[in-house]
Amino acid sequence: MSIELGLMLTGMLAIGFFAQWLAWRVKLPAILFLLLAGILLGPVFHVLDPDKLLGPLLFPVVSLSVALILFEGSLTLRFQELRGIGHVVRGLVSYGAIVALLLLAVAGHYLAGMGWDIALLFGALTCVTGPTVIVPMLRTLRPNARIANTLRWEGIVIDPLGALFAVLIYEAIVSRHQGHAIGIFLTTVITGVVIGGVAAIVLGYLLRRQLIPEYLQNFGALAMVLLSFTLSNEIAHDSGLLTVTIMGIALANMRDVHIDDILDFKEHLTVLLVSMLFILLAARLSWPLPPGMLWAGIAIFLAAQFVVRPITVIVSSVGSGMTWRERALISWVAPRGIVAASVSALFALRLQHLGVAGSDALVPLVFILIIGTVVLQSATSRPLARWLKVAEPEPHGVLIFGSDAVARAIGKALNDAGFHVLLSDDDWDGIRRARMEGLTTFYGNPASAHAERNLDLAGIGQMLGLSTHRERNSLACLHYQQEFGRDNVYRLRNLSPQETSNRAALADRLSVPVLFEDAMTHARFAELLARGWRIKSTGLTVTFDWPHFIEQYGSSSLLLFGVEEKQMLRVALAKRELDPRPGWIVIVLVPPEMQVTP
Repeated sequence: MSIELGLMLTGMLAIGFFAQWLAWRVKLPAILFLLLAGILLGPVFHVLDPDKLLGPLLFPVVSLSVALILFEGSLTLRFQELRGIGHVVRGLVSYGAIVALLLLAVAGHYLAGMGWDIALLFGALTCVTGPTVIVPMLRTLRPNARIANTLRWEGIVIDPLGALFAVLIYEAIVSRHQGHAIGIFLTTVITGVVIGGVAAIVLGYLLRRQLIPEYLQNFGALAMVLLSFTLSNEIAHDSGLLTVTIMGIALANMRDVHIDDILDFKEHLTVLLVSMLFILLAARLSWPLPPGMLWAGIAIFLAAQFVVRPITVIVSSVGSGMTWRERALISWVAPRGIVAASVSALFALRLQHLGVAGSDALVPLVFILIIGTVVLQSATSRPLARWLKVAEPEPHGVLIFGSDAVARAIGKALNDAGFHVLLSDDDWDGIRRARMEGLTTFYGNPASAHAERNLDLAGIGQMLGLSTHRERNSLACLHYQQEFGRDNVYRLRNLSPQETSNRAALADRLSVPVLFEDAMTHARFAELLARGWRIKSTGLTVTFDWPHFIEQYGSSSLLLFGVEEKQMLRVALAKRELDPRPGWIVIVLVPPEMQVTP
């Protein structure tokens, strides 16, 4: 049995990795491939039987995994970020979410025959989108900035709030089914809030005072979350999920508590847990589904897509100033994701154990809705955005990894030339200086899991690796080659060819084009700027062409970029010299003695 269990778990791990990799390659939400993999392994080919495989461990494994998923999701809800999210997002995550919850509950009751209690729980679970499904879709969809920001922030904010709604409704159902009075329900809620708040305060105090060494902080946070979850469940049954949700929200909003490393760790852990968990959950589905369940699921999906979402968006966007075209696209895009799948499966396990009528329909209906929304919206959203004329034009913006003087100078020159420039770095001082210079910034490594969820790449089509960290620079370039294509990612050398030893030759073996010229390194560029060299932009004409420019500013001037008449950016590379023509704008690094106006 141990060999069979070990082989099955490692096989699931490999399949989960492949599903995540495939999702990354095709830029679709990973949950789609994970659920399909589980369905194939379970009800289709009968290779995986989670109940037989894990036995009595199934419920604890699912419970602890869902607790960590909810905690990680709630860590992203920072109240200070809600101030600038806009009228539409506030509507979608507040009264709009309540409208969606109620309409989905009505659909569940009348189309699938659910009791009102299970229907309300279904509505709470399925009114949630989430960044893990929205962000990959946005990168393929590429709508205008207003639509992209609305959908992205809706997913970030409603993810933990929707989980909170669902947990509260679930607690009410359990209390009612067990014949408990309203006092028991309130006791459960109070227990979750108090233990979650106290746990967040204790962990925040330990982190703020540096009483936990850095290398143990992730371990300590993990232990605190699981301890709080199990302790809360012991005090008041089924209060643990509320505890971890409150704990994550409270910790995310504490002052002077740096949780970025913990959030990165939890994101990586969540990827592993989601990959294993969703395969297990999908494999538990029975096939064929109970009579009428498939058609009920399809009917609910159609109602959610064509009735519930449009009504929700209309209600939420009243007085917002959005055009009907923008509202139409937002009405179309609302894929369901991790919270709906994981929490519904956990609740279904518990409610079936309690004998609650209709709870066996919860998981299949949620999974049908997830697969339906992801598949339909992924396939149709980009053509719809083009037809509605709300898609971004070809992405000409530039992502720059780095924020030191070199990155800021190049970013400023490109920004002044009319390109959308986004500087990303985990050096706070450099990011602060870039913001003071009027550049758009993102604080964080652009190749991190945090950036995967939060970095807005709308309108961005090229990447310049200008970081002083050689390894991070190379890895970021490789990461964004898949995003932008091999011909749109470039790097500035950190070491010259003469300085590169065999051990330090990683970057030179990577197929990332080198910026400007072979001899130009980041240190050399910074040295020239410090000596008074400046980046100059000049328009070429028939009477003042490139040879005249060189004659005016000297042969030592270094051509960096050329901008064609149609606002196409051409990058000067070590192995591809530019041939500037009249009508171009040239962006050139010129020596101090030549900085005169022609």
